[in-house]
Amino acid sequence: MELSAARLFVRDLAQAQHFYGTLLGLPLQAGGTELGFCVFGPSSVQLVVEPVPLDAPPEEQALVGRFSGLSFAVTSIADEYTRLQACGVTFTGAPEVQHWGGVLATLKDPSGNQVQLVQRPKPAQDLA
Repeated sequence: MELSAARLFVRDLAQAQHFYGTLLGLPLQAGGTELGFCVFGPSSVQLVVEPVPLDAPPEEQALVGRFSGLSFAVTSIADEYTRLQACGVTFTGAPEVQHWGGVLATLKDPSGNQVQLVQRPKPAQDLA
């Protein structure tokens, strides 16, 4: 068994398509605003973005604007942080070194969903 997709719920699908497709650079693999969902790839795990209408029941509303647990691996978190800030992306704070040696930065999409950039530590043999 392997993880196939992660679903994320948003208020405005067009804004989400721009954010994940254009700003984060994830290729749109299927769907689009006209179809009512977006599937981003091409990694082994797809990101499925779906809208939740403002008149949806409270239990569906609760799916939008929260910490998602999703992480996007980057080579240089400092470069991505600077680039995305210049594009107007909101971060909850500057990138922080973690106890396990990696670096994390949490950012918000236009619906307030929090996702993270992660720069993994270099393997020990690369540090010599």
